[in-house]
Amino acid sequence: MTLLVPSYDEGIAFFVGGLGWQLLGDEDQGRKRWVTVAPVGTAGTALLLAEPTSDGQRTALGAQLGDRVGFFLHTDDFTRDAARIDAAGGRFLEAPRREAYGTVAQWRDPWGNLWDLLEPAE
Repeated sequence: MTLLVPSYDEGIAFFVGGLGWQLLGDEDQGRKRWVTVAPVGTAGTALLLAEPTSDGQRTALGAQLGDRVGFFLHTDDFTRDAARIDAAGGRFLEAPRREAYGTVAQWRDPWGNLWDLLEPAE
């Protein structure tokens, strides 16, 4: 999945430096870089970070899916990862709530994309 970020380095700083994700790859391809990141311990799931290269992409930055939750981050420790998100510059829009499927709260990344942090019920 591709996620627009203002710059590759800002994306790496947030996801890798702030959230503790893995930097899977950072390949210079001349006019662009191929930068992939993933939460530690995930297999086969990654985000491709992309810098906007057109007016349409710049307009979509932070709102790739409108005002719909587009990204779901699962955790085994909600409190730990919520604190990391806060410290890295994410902004929670609600207090954690308990649902039949687990503990969840909506948050926005530094660019405005809407995410759910979810700790599944045991």
